[in-house]
Amino acid sequence: MTTVDKDTILEALKVVQDPDLHKDIVTLGFVKDLAVCAGVAKFSIELTTPACPVKEQLKQQAYDAVMALDGIDTVNITMTAQVKSSLPVGNKLGGNVKHVIAVTSGKGGVGKSTCAVNLAAALAATGASVGILDADVYGPNVPVMMGIYEKPRGSGGKLFPIEAHGIKTMSVGYMIEDGQPVMWRGPMLHRALEQFLQDVEWGDLDYLIVDMPPGTGDAQLSLSQLVPLTGMVVVTMPQEVSLTDVRRAIGMAQQVKTDVLGVIENMSGEIFGEGGGQATAEKFHVPFLGSIPLQAGMRKGGDAGVPMVIAEPDSPISLLFKQIAGKVAQEVSKKAAIRLPVLEV
Repeated sequence: MTTVDKDTILEALKVVQDPDLHKDIVTLGFVKDLAVCAGVAKFSIELTTPACPVKEQLKQQAYDAVMALDGIDTVNITMTAQVKSSLPVGNKLGGNVKHVIAVTSGKGGVGKSTCAVNLAAALAATGASVGILDADVYGPNVPVMMGIYEKPRGSGGKLFPIEAHGIKTMSVGYMIEDGQPVMWRGPMLHRALEQFLQDVEWGDLDYLIVDMPPGTGDAQLSLSQLVPLTGMVVVTMPQEVSLTDVRRAIGMAQQVKTDVLGVIENMSGEIFGEGGGQATAEKFHVPFLGSIPLQAGMRKGGDAGVPMVIAEPDSPISLLFKQIAGKVAQEVSKKAAIRLPVLEV
């Protein structure tokens, strides 16, 4: 019987390439806890996100590569993930937050908050630790969409997020009475965002989703000054009047040197058309994340306080959001790899 050692297995695994980082899983340091004995090989593959859309593909490629070796009868592979942070050490966020993703739009009424909560839910469904900060101070919708009707508790100058559906949340809506107008400008808005980012004890989070106010004003500028964003996800509707505004949002992101992780086209279909979001993404050379059709179930889920990804996890809409979450996670992993280059071995 041919004896296979660890070095032989590692060499065989070098044929398995990460399609985003363009390196093999051995060079990237993804192969962990390798052991081989009596024809049985065991190891884990530690990816950069639990939301990796090619996770099963990589596992199968690794299995095939090792099983092809003479002397190997059984291969046991465990898939794990360790999200690498893109934020600098000493950032001002409360807790250990690895990535901050802003969800924004050029105008209101495009379903930005609906996309934000379902994106958060889709990421959390993969096993990632996720929070959502409702920074839309002019129309905070996250409390209703997440079914939360209580006030956050505080201690020692810190606020503690309220958890719902496995997601940590904080919103200006928790601080104001229902129907009370919010009229913040300039310094007041900057201070409010600063408090939500720095005085909330988020704990350990892989992804903090920030539901931004629509437009390209003070809130977007303040956020880019307060915390180094991993990137922005831009939500638009398909018709031209929305696309004009989203082009401004993409231009603003570029001005404040924030990466655009991609564009979501929401409410596509017969009423508002389709294809405009993809065309805009192509024009600005940013990823197109996906198209969400207009459907009554999305509204019902938001009104009921249960995002559709949680209420109907196997529905076509939920599966689309899970695909979008995978693409966002891919883009985030690529950004982190660029900022934290992997050493060759």
